[in-house]
Amino acid sequence: MWSIAVPASAMVRRLAFRAMGSEMALITVTDHPDADVRLNAARAMIDRLEERLSRFRASSELSTLNAQPGRPVRVSEELWDVLIHAMDGSRRTNGLYDPTIVGALERAGYDRPFEAVRGGGDAVPPGGPRVSWRDVGLDCGARRVTLPVGVRLDFGGIGKAWTADRAAGALSAAGPCLVDAGGDIAVRGVPAGWRGWPVGITDPRQPAETLTVLAVTGGGVATSGVDVRRWRRGGQMCHHIIDPRTGMPAATDLLSVTVVGPDAMEANLYAVTTMILGSEEGLRYLAGQHGVEALAVRQDGGLRCTPGFPAHVWSEPRTGGRIDA
Repeated sequence: MWSIAVPASAMVRRLAFRAMGSEMALITVTDHPDADVRLNAARAMIDRLEERLSRFRASSELSTLNAQPGRPVRVSEELWDVLIHAMDGSRRTNGLYDPTIVGALERAGYDRPFEAVRGGGDAVPPGGPRVSWRDVGLDCGARRVTLPVGVRLDFGGIGKAWTADRAAGALSAAGPCLVDAGGDIAVRGVPAGWRGWPVGITDPRQPAETLTVLAVTGGGVATSGVDVRRWRRGGQMCHHIIDPRTGMPAATDLLSVTVVGPDAMEANLYAVTTMILGSEEGLRYLAGQHGVEALAVRQDGGLRCTPGFPAHVWSEPRTGGRIDA
């Protein structure tokens, strides 16, 4: 989804690897003597958090929790923290983000890491009555979680974005840094003399083209879309963005949404919510949120943005059309 253009004269240290089912990049601009040590430590942190949060690893802490419905389970500080953030996101979006939609994802065909998802087969079966994030039991004093029978958790992009924020916080001790966790970007500090970190947004209509370049000075950027993670089942186009109101892949007029927010996790939360709501209702919803701006690409190729989004743009958009605020 992203291309990151860095001035050639900068003292850049970069570490790229694959984790959490995505391409990861850790970038810092510094002459700090421990920069390489801190880069490797940030990578080790991401690997450790993947082992806690992945629903596709049978050995992960999340999988262990999901396998014990009806029992109070004491969890690690990391899993507890991302769960509390996820539950708060569910509350603030009135359930449009819901970490308990695992069953709906699996019915749609997303029952394995995305690289292994196969299309074909019958149409997606409708889901029956189900519990939601509101039914998850939390014992804050003991840090215990009780999942009702039939409920499993999957933090999805929120967990990846939360991880990017954590890694950026640790890496920032070496100097200004950017963490790209498969398109969820966390920034801490700006190198001296830079306008911001130049982050290019890929045009989902023409993946070889850059739609525009942002100057990111802090916080986070995230893109949610149905242009990449999609497949066909029973003649129906499916994707990984589930509308909790229906339990089905969201019927949206949007192809992708890029959100600039106070951190990567918040940006991801609002990008997913906007995708579900669609262009009109979604941008109205974002207008009521503090410190959040967005660029939306519709399925018909049209572009919409929030009024404050142009302030984040470094270069003139290569849109192939007008952006309407």
